[in-house]
Amino acid sequence: MHMTVSGDGPPLVLIHGWAMHGGVFHALVDRLRDRHTLYIIDLPGHGLSRDAAIPLEFDAVCDAIQAQVPVAPWIGWSLGGMFALHAAVRRSAETPARVPALVTLCSSPCFVRGPDWRFGVSPEIFRDFAQGLADDYRGTLDRFVALEAFGSDHAKDELRELRAELFARGEPAARALVDGLRILETTDLRPLLPQLRVPSLWIAGRRDRLVDPRAMRLAAATIEQTSPAYASFVEIEHAGHAPFLTHVDEVVAALDGFLTEHLPQ
Repeated sequence: MHMTVSGDGPPLVLIHGWAMHGGVFHALVDRLRDRHTLYIIDLPGHGLSRDAAIPLEFDAVCDAIQAQVPVAPWIGWSLGGMFALHAAVRRSAETPARVPALVTLCSSPCFVRGPDWRFGVSPEIFRDFAQGLADDYRGTLDRFVALEAFGSDHAKDELRELRAELFARGEPAARALVDGLRILETTDLRPLLPQLRVPSLWIAGRRDRLVDPRAMRLAAATIEQTSPAYASFVEIEHAGHAPFLTHVDEVVAALDGFLTEHLPQ
């Protein structure tokens, strides 16, 4: 599995979302590398990990990442946030914790709406994308990044950035795209929230049309109510699904405050 290392200072791990790669974090990396060593992952089947033999599954991916990175907070965007949450819960009982803090960027513990969860999208959306991969691969990916950008007050800029990054490291593997959509459609990590034992920060875009900010607010509140761990929710007023592209200064300010308070150097 490909990993880029950049910067100098206390380590941070960055994990991208579905169909993308670590290069999408370029603006965030530019702001952080003067004071952090960044371990930027390309998930299996994505970017320069396109031909990785590791399956896109929680245990396999988290084990592979942990074998390559030091003890460090994990920052996960969208699908990447699910992997980060899974790893943080698995390792938070260890002393010291292998993942000593968790940051999720526009990532819900449950992406799909259900009878007891009204803060997700319709399951038909992911089924339509899965069918679209077979019928119109590139068109389907373009529709997905358009959904990611929709709502932001910089939607045109965000869409242009996401489109530019989409194939910047080659086309993602079809199998990984199918597997990633299946994870987003079927996974519910809400039962893990009370098990988290490390501090977490949940950063949402108020105008995000893929991950409802209320889902992230509720996740943080659930941790605060059911776990001894600290959890904080930050909503970026004018951001959509990729605030690290359009509102990077606000994302960095939230990260700096959280890491300084909960991981003093």
